[in-house]
Amino acid sequence: MPSLNPATPQQLAETLRVATASERPIHLGGCFTKRAFGGPIDANSETISTSSLTCIIEYEPKDLTLSVEAGVRYADLRRLLAENRQMLPFDPPWAETATIGGIVAANTNGPRRRLYGSIRDFVIGMRFATVEGKLIETGGMVVKNVAGLDMQKLLIGSYGTLAALASVNFKLVPAPPATRTFLMAAPQWELLVAARDGLLGSVLQPAAVDLLNAKASSRCGLTGPVLAVRAGGTERVLDRYQSELKQFEAFDGEREAEFWRSVEEFTPRFLADSPSGCVVRVSSTLAGLPKVLASLPEAGVGRAASGVVYGYFATPGHARAWLDRHRPELGPVVFEAVQEAEKSKLALWPVPGDDFDVMKRVKALFDPNNRLNPGRLHGRL
Repeated sequence: MPSLNPATPQQLAETLRVATASERPIHLGGCFTKRAFGGPIDANSETISTSSLTCIIEYEPKDLTLSVEAGVRYADLRRLLAENRQMLPFDPPWAETATIGGIVAANTNGPRRRLYGSIRDFVIGMRFATVEGKLIETGGMVVKNVAGLDMQKLLIGSYGTLAALASVNFKLVPAPPATRTFLMAAPQWELLVAARDGLLGSVLQPAAVDLLNAKASSRCGLTGPVLAVRAGGTERVLDRYQSELKQFEAFDGEREAEFWRSVEEFTPRFLADSPSGCVVRVSSTLAGLPKVLASLPEAGVGRAASGVVYGYFATPGHARAWLDRHRPELGPVVFEAVQEAEKSKLALWPVPGDDFDVMKRVKALFDPNNRLNPGRLHGRL
């Protein structure tokens, strides 16, 4: 069945109201690039897409603020902001096609979260449609405005289970004058860990610090385990990095851009090459991250300054076998991306904590009849 594509926020609200009254589940999204993420999609769902909501509502470069409708594509927005040397450094996967609404709803952050923070740190307001057909506004276009802040935080990362995002307001950050990337390859993890620890203990503040195991680095055109550091600033600042990171290879320009594209788009490219593949996300400690990466039989990418590891497996069976061997030494594990047919066979998320009752009450408040993306969040909401 074709999707419904409302072209205005008002049409989105009315479409949602009518679809809710039909008592069918609603599959809500933008360009649906992240269908592999989250719980199973009900095959009987009515599909509503926000991809036609493509208006740039307000852009004030001098104020470093921006308001856009949910269907605006991240790639188009990145090019627009670059004209004024400004950015939203989210680095989401599927960047060329992913919409702002989908990125916010799935809370997909990339390597530069280490320096700039997460999507939650950039959202200053939003407009969303409820199942009753109402349009609600929270926050505003002022960076210090906190009105409605808690409500909008609920929708970030909610996978469309609470309401439909119509538009989002952001604060922006200036792009650095120049960037440079530093790579260190070493056969022993101990050398890379020592270099990582030395960097994090220094005065340097890189935008991204990633560790790739050998199979991941080979997919990025490199050899062996690699520590990758992305820095930005004036030439003087970058020269300071170069003097401090003498054991690293430095490069910039198109080679740098292509390397980080390969890291940011690792998941989409892997899933395109491996139709039966799955991605597992492990929340580790900084000290434990290298051990998790080394234990992966296949490709692994780690945010080396935060402790998050992404493991890539040819099949969910390979992932389960690895988990059975290593689960006692791992932190919380989530199946980040799985083919649709396999989702119902897996425990996609850890057992819920004490806050799950609160989450259920919030869901009931926004969507009392459980129509919106049922089961997409934690497989239970």
